[in-house]
Amino acid sequence: MIIAVDGPLASGKGTIARALSQTFGLPYLDTGSLYRATALRVLDAGEDPTDEAAAVRAATSLDVTAIDEDRIRTAEVGVAASQVAKQQPVRDALFDVQRAFATQPGGAILDGRDIGTVICPDAEVKLFVTADPETRARRRQTELNAKGDPITFEQMLAQTLERDARDAQRSDAPMRKAEDATLLDTSSLSIDAAIAEAVRIVEKRQKA
Repeated sequence: MIIAVDGPLASGKGTIARALSQTFGLPYLDTGSLYRATALRVLDAGEDPTDEAAAVRAATSLDVTAIDEDRIRTAEVGVAASQVAKQQPVRDALFDVQRAFATQPGGAILDGRDIGTVICPDAEVKLFVTADPETRARRRQTELNAKGDPITFEQMLAQTLERDARDAQRSDAPMRKAEDATLLDTSSLSIDAAIAEAVRIVEKRQKA
């Protein structure tokens, strides 16, 4: 069984996908970490994330077993990740990695922005997890502040709206809800409630 979990920044898709992984015993891949890690390699090299050649070099040399989860979660890397992610040669370089993970024996859970539409259009279960921009910005600001990043709510909201627009409007693999995906709005849900609803959706699709 392949479960595709898509959605915008700070919608809760990662938390939900990890919980589904534990509930159903399936391996999990945060595909956004691949783009963040690629962006971090570009920044560490002192290069521009909008430079396609630099981004492709970083993607093709990426070691997915050595991703620094702390360093890729900064606001700066998040912005750079959305810049490299809109470049089709970068997406091509990382496509095979994601597809191989998804099609391993027994299946897998992947979260991102184009899993149900591009990476795994054949997934048995598709979720599109979202929340209003203000809620997502507050969540992300709280997370970053706890790590020592002093970003303000206003700054985070501006970045969130910019990121949403860039992800949705890019010409290659834009973020969108697959036609056969189930929408899960977490704006007013607690973490436990959102996870419980996601589990219910998966179980319903399994029975169907």
